[in-house]
Amino acid sequence: MVKAAPQREKVPMLATPHFNRLPATERGITLGDFLLPIRVGERMSARLRHIALICLGAVVVALTANIAIAAPGTPVPVTGQTLSVLVVGGALGLRRGALSIGLYLLLGMFLPIYAHQEHGLTTIIGINSSGLVLGAVGGYLVSFLFAGALVGWLAENGWDRHIGGAVGAMVLGEIVIYAIAVPWLAIALHVDLAKAVALGLTPFIIGDAIKLAIAAGIFPFAWWLVGRRAEDR
Repeated sequence: MVKAAPQREKVPMLATPHFNRLPATERGITLGDFLLPIRVGERMSARLRHIALICLGAVVVALTANIAIAAPGTPVPVTGQTLSVLVVGGALGLRRGALSIGLYLLLGMFLPIYAHQEHGLTTIIGINSSGLVLGAVGGYLVSFLFAGALVGWLAENGWDRHIGGAVGAMVLGEIVIYAIAVPWLAIALHVDLAKAVALGLTPFIIGDAIKLAIAAGIFPFAWWLVGRRAEDR
């Protein structure tokens, strides 16, 4: 009697396999998993480690928000937030990165931690006799949540481990920021899209390119350090 050949175990196909740059066993691991000292991390539960990293990311974004310079001719200031949002998202991954930036946005409802020490819901959106009023910088704040989550998801799939992928992830994060913030600014200021681009994008291209290069360079170097630390054990 001939035995039937054993069937191969079916491996579930990912919806977007071309985004995955890591073996299955390494997906989901980000730099955030190596940020805490080993002795400290071993004494903490996994949940407590996640909470600590989420809070740390929110603090980083809050601190860089108030590194702000007023840009002439536009209500949008130059800040360090773009850099910190991309770095926090990439370091913590999709869920922790989104929660960290979400925590920052929530705390800003009550504490002066937005740029120029602004705070409160009206910085993003308000209501007056005419209806809803969008804050000029509200689109940037909202976009940070989505940009950080996207970069975090790409980092979980290994984009941040090599310079090319890191640059690609940061560029996509920047695109998300301006895709939300510029139309929002146009509505807030009652101007057309071309004017909003001139006010909310063009003045920041050079500065954001520098911040993007810094963010993209941080990750491959940090992964190299992680590898060295593992070799030294």
